[in-house]
Amino acid sequence: MLVQSFRMAIDAILSNKLRSFLTMLGIIIGVVALVVLVSMVTSATANIASEVNAMGADTLQVTVTSETGRPFTVPEVLALQGQNDVIGLTAVASQSVGAVGSDNRAVSIMGVTPSYFSVMNLPLASGRLLKTSDLDNATYVAVFSYEAAEEIFHSQDIVGRSVRVRGSAFTVVGVLEESRSMFSSFMGGIVYIPYTTYVRFTGSDETVNQFVAAPAAGASIDEAESELRSLLTKRYGDDEDAFFIMSSSMISDAIDDITSMLSLVLGGIAAVSLLVGGIGIMNIMLVSVTERTREIGIRKAVGATTRDILVQFLIESLVLSLTGCLIGVLASWGIISLVAWYGASAGIQMTFEMSGGVVVLAIVFASVIGVVFGIYPARKAALMRPIEALRYSN
Repeated sequence: MLVQSFRMAIDAILSNKLRSFLTMLGIIIGVVALVVLVSMVTSATANIASEVNAMGADTLQVTVTSETGRPFTVPEVLALQGQNDVIGLTAVASQSVGAVGSDNRAVSIMGVTPSYFSVMNLPLASGRLLKTSDLDNATYVAVFSYEAAEEIFHSQDIVGRSVRVRGSAFTVVGVLEESRSMFSSFMGGIVYIPYTTYVRFTGSDETVNQFVAAPAAGASIDEAESELRSLLTKRYGDDEDAFFIMSSSMISDAIDDITSMLSLVLGGIAAVSLLVGGIGIMNIMLVSVTERTREIGIRKAVGATTRDILVQFLIESLVLSLTGCLIGVLASWGIISLVAWYGASAGIQMTFEMSGGVVVLAIVFASVIGVVFGIYPARKAALMRPIEALRYSN
């Protein structure tokens, strides 16, 4: 009986191809909106989260906000290294300046302590990294990021060369490996110099207001954060407003919150489109019931039950909805594939994939739409009296 009902439903749909397609168009648009938008948001969020983790999944960014109390000095920051759960701790300060090599470009000058490169997991491509002696003597040496070397010298073979920044000459002692992060193009080139040199060069305050910490081997990021927070709280007399600690988990949580909100908003928009499609299905099913009134009367006259008629029209409504859903899923796959291809050809380091969970949700939602909006037309057909149906004329 069900097989026969499916065949009759398909025959009814194929007998009016254009009308059936226009009826399914609302479902198709709703499914495309749901699958494409939510899948792209999910993919983009996954890419961003991956990049954030790559930039320092196990690091703590500390900012001292208090203008009173005991400001940190470089020796004090270095003295905190190796205490309890904190293994690496480095002072950080940065400023955008113009550098003159073979080309005049704006770069970010970052003053750091030697441990910065191990804390941030920045591998060396050539030359050497900064040393403690560079920090102690405030020498004018610099380590270039891959991007800075390309922007200023258009070459990676620059170890030993000199670069002038605001009239001061710095000797390039090392170049870092190329970053695979998609953020590197936005961040631009970075030139790392000893923190003490940075203070002298920029004329800034010798106190340290920013530094980065990393957990010791075997310790979790939460344990390191707890220990660091305890040290800072003790130093600033239980004034937790005197400093701010930001971990990668905070960024990840913020990204998750934004993603959830966007998914709900986009899902709601798509749900409205699907509901509109459902109204279209109900409308065309009512037309179909009216057109086939005599057929219903004949079927009832030869023994079809109320349940048989109800199931027949429900299945027809369901097939309409699921067919529209299938077309929508295929169209979504094509759109996402096109976006992924365009992104790859444009050099955008992001991957877009169709979310299987969203596809399942779209199928379930389309099924519910087909059944819910098909109940009234199916019930109207099933409750027809055979004699009145047979006397009906178009």
